[in-house]
Amino acid sequence: MLTCSIATIIKSLFLLRRMKKKIIILGGGFAGSHVAKRLDKYFSVTLIDTKNYFEFTPGVLRTIVEPSHIKKIQVLHNHYLKWARIIIGKVDGIRKDFVSIGKQKIEFDYLVIASGSNYNAPFKEQRVVFSMRAEHLKDCYNVLCRARRVLIIGGGLVGVELAGEILDKYDNKEIIIVHSNDRLIERNSRKASDYAENYLKSRGVKILFEERMIDKKGCFCIMQSGKKVRADLVFLCTGIKQNYYFVDKKYLGERGIKVNNHLQLIGKKNIFACGDVSDINEEKTAQNAERQADVVYHNICNLEKGKKLCEYKSKITPLVISLGKNKGIFSKRDFVMTGFVPALMKSWIEKWEMYKKRRIW
Repeated sequence: MLTCSIATIIKSLFLLRRMKKKIIILGGGFAGSHVAKRLDKYFSVTLIDTKNYFEFTPGVLRTIVEPSHIKKIQVLHNHYLKWARIIIGKVDGIRKDFVSIGKQKIEFDYLVIASGSNYNAPFKEQRVVFSMRAEHLKDCYNVLCRARRVLIIGGGLVGVELAGEILDKYDNKEIIIVHSNDRLIERNSRKASDYAENYLKSRGVKILFEERMIDKKGCFCIMQSGKKVRADLVFLCTGIKQNYYFVDKKYLGERGIKVNNHLQLIGKKNIFACGDVSDINEEKTAQNAERQADVVYHNICNLEKGKKLCEYKSKITPLVISLGKNKGIFSKRDFVMTGFVPALMKSWIEKWEMYKKRRIW
């Protein structure tokens, strides 16, 4: 009878894995984690990320008032990826068939750029918080508890949701929103903007429209108009910058990395870009990032099988905006629904997304 040791089996599996095509995925956000999970079963996948976990960023803001919420919106990459190699680091550059991290060169047959975005502040100050990083928000929980006057720079989706979260938890904070536009969440319909403005104002929030913060000196924030606003804590909710610093400028467009209808880098058959870094003209949402990731997954598989590539087609997808746990806005084109139901939808979406991510297949 032929027997085989566990060590031999492991060695055989390792050799079999090395025979598979090598795929490098840059970024472990919605797009990167999604395509990595789908490709993990069929290819030799390497996920390179600056952190060792996936984070449900739409739920990050709640950690500012409820630090324990962080456990509900994070999952380690090695939990949902069964075979993939995970490297924690920052990419220095990409070449024809490898990426570099310091002195390390990692070869690929296919490359997926899904490195997302972050906040780029024009100033640095001890009590200015970048509003999309959970660790920053969690760290300033105690500061927020003591703060009386809170300034939020930016009245887009993030700024409005942050104001809602603070209002939901505290009734003793003076909140001021500074927004460069003439209405909140201006990329949404007027009805959605009006509801957000009326709700926040009814809770005592002051809104400075068509104004910008240009500097901070001590506890005073200097506006473009010259006005000074005192604040104990400032949340910066503007200045999103896509993470494509390692990509040659010739591949960049006005909205990000230039891709064709198959989400391939222009002129590169084996390099794809998806999520926030692509130049697709649509809202940078989790839903759209995963839709793009699905197209990348199918096209890599189709290239291997010699089949026709799939085209990515943009479409208007709904937005669900929370204003705390019990108020929200559902918006799609001109249809707007407000109140408790959208808030419930936002909570359900978070739970469903994290369930899918934690489920191993």
